[in-house]
Formats: sequence, C-alpha cells, structure tokens
Amino acid sequence: MLSLKAALAYTIAIGLVVFLCRAFPFLFLRPKKQEDPGAERAKKDGALDIFLAIIERVVPPAAMTMLAFNSIAAPVKENPAGALPVLAASCFTMLVHFWKRNFLISILGGTALYMALGRLF
Repeated sequence: MLSLKAALAYTIAIGLVVFLCRAFPFLFLRPKKQEDPGAERAKKDGALDIFLAIIERVVPPAAMTMLAFNSIAAPVKENPAGALPVLAASCFTMLVHFWKRNFLISILGGTALYMALGRLF
C-alpha cells in the first residue's frame, strides 16, 4: 500500500507526463508565421473565426501525432523484444505515404506488414 505522499507524488508526476504529451504536438507543430491568418483576416473576421481557423489547421496533425506515438510506444513498452514489427510497419507506412500520398494505400500496406511480421516474431 502506498503512503499518501507517494500516491500524491505519483499522481503529480503522471499528470505532468500526460499534460506534456498533450502539449507536445501543439508546441512543435505550430503554423509558420507567414501562414498565420492573423493580420489580414482580423480586419474582416472576428476573433472567434481566427481562433477556429488556427484550431482547424493545428488539431488534425496534433491528433495524428498523438495516435502515432501511442500506437508505437504501447507495444514497444509491453514487449521491447517484439518492437520490430511495430517499428518496421510504422516506417513502411510513412515511406509509402510519402511515395504515393494516399492514406488508404499507406494504412492498409502498413497494417498488412505489421500483421505479417507479428506472426513471424
């Protein structure tokens, strides 16, 4: 049984890690200053429209980044020896997507490779 101090320390540490994981994509995937809809759009639109324009551009890549990190980290954490299928399929998915620029082909190809390698290892 944990003491109250240990439980509080663990809770704060886990909360900080979760917060940083949630903040990571927003900190590193910010739009460039030239792409910011700020000055020109502020003249004709309200502040809410500007905020929504920024959110609609930032949230999808942030969500995809979180999903990618989670899908790679969870299996690697459970079984470090079995990390090869996860890492190989992730790299394959990324390369196929950069090559073909087709979400369906890259996701299906990466999933098929992961399933095949998962049976072998």
